[in-house]
Amino acid sequence: MRCVVILLLGLLLGCGRAPAPGGSELTVMMGLAEVEWRVMRERVFPPFEQQHQVRIRGVQAEAPDAAKKLVAMHRAKRMEVDLITQDVLQLASLVNAGVMEDLSAHREAIPATALPHLIEVGTFDDTIYFMPYRPNVQIAYYHEEKFKAYELHPPQTWNELLAVAQRFHEAEGVGRVLVQGTLTPNTTTQVIEFIWAAGGDPLILNDQGSIQALTFLQQLAPYLAPETRRADWNTTNAFLATEAVYLARNWPFGIHLLVREAGKTQIKAYHGWRGPVRESHVLGGEVIGIPKGARQRELALEFMRYLMSKPVQEMLVSSLGWPSFRSDAYGSIQAWQAPYFAAVQEALTQAQPRPQLGYWAQLDRALTGAFREIVYEGQPTQATLDRYHWELQHARQRSHR
Repeated sequence: MRCVVILLLGLLLGCGRAPAPGGSELTVMMGLAEVEWRVMRERVFPPFEQQHQVRIRGVQAEAPDAAKKLVAMHRAKRMEVDLITQDVLQLASLVNAGVMEDLSAHREAIPATALPHLIEVGTFDDTIYFMPYRPNVQIAYYHEEKFKAYELHPPQTWNELLAVAQRFHEAEGVGRVLVQGTLTPNTTTQVIEFIWAAGGDPLILNDQGSIQALTFLQQLAPYLAPETRRADWNTTNAFLATEAVYLARNWPFGIHLLVREAGKTQIKAYHGWRGPVRESHVLGGEVIGIPKGARQRELALEFMRYLMSKPVQEMLVSSLGWPSFRSDAYGSIQAWQAPYFAAVQEALTQAQPRPQLGYWAQLDRALTGAFREIVYEGQPTQATLDRYHWELQHARQRSHR
């Protein structure tokens, strides 16, 4: 049975590049799009490989799959990965399973310019298991020419957001404002932002802030773009590029795709709108971790420092449009990028991490279910949220047993 497990682990890892002369190889696991892998292989990896006479083997794995693979390797006592970059939402399971190295002794590697919240999400019980790497936060993209044509300004409040949505719908007979409504984690993220902006707690879900947020989304629903039901992090960029929608929140990778790749210079961006209590953004992104039993632990530590360095962070900002966890890594951006990253940096000041929960799947189902019933089906807000509130309380109790 052990041989079968080891064979499966080898298949899961896939094929990498050939080892460097002498056989030294560093295996890193990341969840990247192909254009991102290209920048890694052509620009980020080579200087480190040359300096340390090592070949870096990149392994593609999305966050949930990466966590499962690492736990399986750890249990089989055959760790095939030296370093991982992992989504901030997928950290608790790895720490609880005892998979990750304690990196507290390397605290000095974190630069003074690091975003504090990204340090916090990698720290459990005062122990650092993950180092900051890549923050992510949603900003608001808007079609400047369409806004000017209707003498509109990017909305700064919920009331202005509703007014803009109504104006576009009235003028064009169809909604042009988008919410990511695929009833997936994309929807969960945006619902949490609305709840926080009203001073609510998504873990309670039937408090006054949550009720106010979902009631507002129900009021907004008749004026939303029909693409809302198909909108996620990927399709939102396409809807903006084809001018199917004129206003939508999405992640900063859209800067690279929309403006540089698609040439849509009329698509501008700003930090977004505030709710009745505050402006709110979910802090997403990735952090760096080193699994226990890594074969190239010392090299992995060096590569961790390399990825956190100012030159590499500047390269990722300018080449991929990634935000940086370092506030001093924006000096090399091109002029056209500056206003977009100003929007990102402003949004980051209002961002907070999503809660680390053992029952996140149940929370995800509750938030998307409430969105579907209230926003799409027009069900009563209070009664619907009361029901999901009790479901969440039962899920929390089960997770603590």
